[in-house]
Amino acid sequence: MDTILTRDPQLAGQPRPVAPEVDERLMARIDAACEQACQAIAPAWPLDRAIAVSPHWGRIGRPLRQVAARMAVLGDIRVLPSRDYLKEAWDAGRITRADLAHAIATLPAAQAAGLADTQCIEALHKTASLPRLPLLIDVLDDDPQRHARLSWRQAITHQVSQTCAAYFDEHQADWQPSRAEGLYAFWRDTITHDHGIAVLMGLPDLGRALDALPPTRADAERWVLQRLGLPEAVWPEYLEAVLLTVNGWASWCAWLGWEARLAGGTDAHLRDLLAIRLAWGAILLECKDDAVTRKAFAALLAEWIHVPERLRQAEDMLVIDEVWQQALEAGYQRELARKLGQVPAAPAMASAEAGSADAGIEVQAAFCIDVRSEPMRRALEAVWPAIQTIGFAGFFGLPLAYTPLATTARRPQLPGLLAPALEVTDRIAPAAAENGASGQALNDAAGQARQRRFAWSEQGQAASRWPSAAFSYVEAAGVAYLGKLARWLKPSAAARTRDDLAGLPARYRALCRPTFSGLDTDAKVALAARVLHAMGLDRKLAPLVLLVGHGSQTNNNAHAAALDCGACCGQTGEVNARLLAQLLNEADVRAGLRLEGITVPEQTVFVAALHNTTTDEIEGFDLDLLPPAARARWERLQDVFAHACDQVRRERAPRLGIDPRAGHDALLLQLRRRANDGAQTRPEWGLAGNAAFIIAPRRRSRGAVLGGRCFLHDYDPQQDADGSLLEQLMTAPMLVTHWINWQYHASTCDPARLGSGNKLLHNVVGGHIGVFEGNGGDLRIGLARQSVHDGERWMHEPLRLTVVIDAPRQAIERVIAKHAVVRQLLDNGWLHLWRFDDARLVRYTEGGWQALGLEAAAPSVGEVAAALKSVGHLRDKENAAVQESSASTRTPKPSGS
Repeated sequence: MDTILTRDPQLAGQPRPVAPEVDERLMARIDAACEQACQAIAPAWPLDRAIAVSPHWGRIGRPLRQVAARMAVLGDIRVLPSRDYLKEAWDAGRITRADLAHAIATLPAAQAAGLADTQCIEALHKTASLPRLPLLIDVLDDDPQRHARLSWRQAITHQVSQTCAAYFDEHQADWQPSRAEGLYAFWRDTITHDHGIAVLMGLPDLGRALDALPPTRADAERWVLQRLGLPEAVWPEYLEAVLLTVNGWASWCAWLGWEARLAGGTDAHLRDLLAIRLAWGAILLECKDDAVTRKAFAALLAEWIHVPERLRQAEDMLVIDEVWQQALEAGYQRELARKLGQVPAAPAMASAEAGSADAGIEVQAAFCIDVRSEPMRRALEAVWPAIQTIGFAGFFGLPLAYTPLATTARRPQLPGLLAPALEVTDRIAPAAAENGASGQALNDAAGQARQRRFAWSEQGQAASRWPSAAFSYVEAAGVAYLGKLARWLKPSAAARTRDDLAGLPARYRALCRPTFSGLDTDAKVALAARVLHAMGLDRKLAPLVLLVGHGSQTNNNAHAAALDCGACCGQTGEVNARLLAQLLNEADVRAGLRLEGITVPEQTVFVAALHNTTTDEIEGFDLDLLPPAARARWERLQDVFAHACDQVRRERAPRLGIDPRAGHDALLLQLRRRANDGAQTRPEWGLAGNAAFIIAPRRRSRGAVLGGRCFLHDYDPQQDADGSLLEQLMTAPMLVTHWINWQYHASTCDPARLGSGNKLLHNVVGGHIGVFEGNGGDLRIGLARQSVHDGERWMHEPLRLTVVIDAPRQAIERVIAKHAVVRQLLDNGWLHLWRFDDARLVRYTEGGWQALGLEAAAPSVGEVAAALKSVGHLRDKENAAVQESSASTRTPKPSGS
């Protein structure tokens, strides 16, 4: 007969026989509870592939306030803005009485509770004391001396975290552990040799208790859940609370599972981590006598049998906080609606030849939808009306994985929601003979030269790690080392360096181009047709079409990849833009497109470019491949770029503490030095301030000063009869922008648990896994405090994303009905959805559409005066000053006419 341990705490350790089928049913229920807890954990991507992720992604199936209650009760984690933050916004006039009234009127829970604005205002002066449930390690930690040492919760988190750091490190440490038996087995072996943890926990006899360790993960899960004696109904909540004590490493393990599922497999690390934390309970029980154990079980049971009541109590207490969240958003939304409502109707365009752009348009520029592109697009359009800008997803529709020349560093270059389907590598390709023998010889020579340089670099780094070599290494490095030190003390004003060219001799760099591997002409044509249609460029093309990705320029920044792109696995858009430009310029591809009904005019040339979001410069690629006419047009564009980029720099300067009145060259040099400064913790604000996503033709927003807070994706409903393109946008870019929005929201609302802490204290873990704040604790996820706070005030407002779509009501509703994830985001309050209804805007609520209700609730004169002091209005004033300054500059005439 098989045996299990009794669920009676007083008889713990006494096995009794049970039928095998009962044991199997029990294990199935335990497995289901563990899986439910694990599914609540959102993934966290590694530093070199950093993308913004909502830490609540696994919980969007529940209403926002319910999730806020669960996170508070189970993990002491704040989901909604703090009342201190909201009080500041209220006192400053950022939230007006009209905003508060709107929030109460539109929130059913507030109506049901009969809330009045006076109650909400009074609540700002009180701290909400939400209930919190203890874990076994908390109730067992009853030593009178516990305040003189680390709590057991802290010590256990530290020990588990250090074990995970050693286990998952494949790049930083010279010694690599055996991982063949899995994480649980590695931890079990490690802790039996760890003598320091007993001192940290005040348990000198801890070593003897280790004999109680369950031998396998399944044993640990079964042992703890049965011995605790908790009702089966609360198992998932208890297990989720356990995982939240190591939420950083749980998120890393969730990413490993995410990647495994994209590849069609599975991963056991998150379950192993859960078992480790449960097994710690087994160890601590052995350190206590029977009387203490019985008392602990009773105390735990007394709390956890009331889980439903505790959660409901917290949810009721948070109604006021949800009202204030909505009021904060209403203030921004009113301004957004006003700005979009004031956009004049687009003038009628002159007729153009089939396949050619509208008359007067000489250049089209497709930018990533990143919020930092909005000011640049606006500036370009203001400087030169003959340029048409377009918003499109920054990976340009190419689901690729890129391997730089002569390396094995394969990396995805697409949103984390997707798996790569195309392989790309570099090739040394001279313009005159890209496919000839000379090109292959250059390719081989360049690869060998790069590998030699990497080998020398690795030897130098290895030599510097030996303790006895520390001073001798510096002496041997000599001038080279002093040069590096000098660059730290006095940052240069050098332009952005391209990391993908590291180690490659200078003579090869201009000729190193990304190239598709194993993609035939038919596949290229299908890919090109799909991308052109999605971008709206399958009809009218200008003589010059720019594909503009974006990337950042920073130094000594562990989270640099997060500034490159908030979505595409932390990579710049360079590779994708260059590949697409090459693809669309190929004669065979254009011939194939004609057979598909897409005509690319002979004079149209595609050019890849990159927007440096730290310095606001625009850089072109593969210019040596351009025909003379296109090259001449590109050169004439440089005057446009100079004026537009300068305008954007002046718009951004006040937020960076830089004088916007500085001369053109001086301002650029300041931003470059800031970008190259290894001591600069705020090289740029990235996506801070993001608040809305507009899916509509550019005419709906053109000219509106949106303050770098809106993602802009061009979409023409008239060219999407079946709604298939809208479906793609609402199930991919909309989810990605939601992730970005909620990472910033979470890092602002609870920086201690959902942010990565102080940059000055960061230590990189495993070369690329993540960071510790200091030398231990849990792995930190989310954004550093410096990414959302300038030292005096928050630079990000925690607003839920407002999505504004120009599409027929039926088309939008079809997508909502078809996709559960979209339905959950909307019905559970994770984002707002508006649509253009002719000249007005309406909002989606409770399955239908209503007027916004914002216009009628106009603030008083006094409230407007107070609101002018807020961050949002200051941005508008800065933008107006920039526009006034720009109007006085000479408008270039790049057409040469």
